[in-house]
Amino acid sequence: MSLNIRVSGRIGRPVAEVFDAVVNPTKLSSYFTTVGGASAPLAKGVTVTWWKDVPVEVVELVPESRIVLRWDGATDEDKRPYKTLVEMNFKPLDDGGTMVTIAEDGWRDDEPGRRGTYLNMEGWTQMFCCMKAFVEYGINLRDGMFLSEMRGEQAKAQEG
Repeated sequence: MSLNIRVSGRIGRPVAEVFDAVVNPTKLSSYFTTVGGASAPLAKGVTVTWWKDVPVEVVELVPESRIVLRWDGATDEDKRPYKTLVEMNFKPLDDGGTMVTIAEDGWRDDEPGRRGTYLNMEGWTQMFCCMKAFVEYGINLRDGMFLSEMRGEQAKAQEG
């Protein structure tokens, strides 16, 4: 048995705009992959890098509808590396908005897998909330949110 997670909600913009906020590296780097950014646009069959060192393989991409990604599911505690599968679905709504669903499957049902599942549930929820704020209002909620993203003396003072 593998563990999985799922988040979903409505973003009040047309599906083309919401989809572009994920595949366009400049936009994705403006609200989600802020440190190091996204290395390239998402396209089927390519591997891009998020956050300087996180390889993301694009398994499937159906414009304005679906993105399927594969990336490392292993944590530092795992002795055998493995990949999880991330599916993002975008459905246009009658009111002009978009229903977005993000699901990740393939975590091992062990202690490191459960920890990874919990951490990624937090991460995908943050991604969804940050995407909504960015696409609807142009706000970057992640700006200054994490100590790892703070620069210089301010980060050192907060850590110490």
